[in-house]
Amino acid sequence: MTGRVGKIRNIVLVWLVWPLITLGIYHLVWYYKVNREARDFDKRIEVRPGMAVVAIALGWIVIVPPFISVYNTGERIARMQRAAGMQPTCNPWIGLILVFIFSLYPLYYQHEMNQIWAHYGHVEEGEQVPVAA
Repeated sequence: MTGRVGKIRNIVLVWLVWPLITLGIYHLVWYYKVNREARDFDKRIEVRPGMAVVAIALGWIVIVPPFISVYNTGERIARMQRAAGMQPTCNPWIGLILVFIFSLYPLYYQHEMNQIWAHYGHVEEGEQVPVAA
């Protein structure tokens, strides 16, 4: 089985710079891309990236959905690490806690995703790579 490699991103730009410049819009775009990359990397990961964005963008009205979505995204990243043949280091509970500490979870999650892409060496974004069954 194969999957597509995602993009290595600068974690500080993802967490602080681009969201400040775009008044928070980049955060939603990044969240969509991360969830789409999870789906594209391992077809067994079922996620609707658009719904994940809706959960964090509008879910605050009901309070609970953003927290569930952030936790589930951490779970997906850990599954991606397993599928890449790595020891999973992404802990969704840490991601959830970091929501409350300067909203650091994008920095943490992007760091974990960058490790997956680095595991495959110097491959271009979108290239097909082997995924563990």
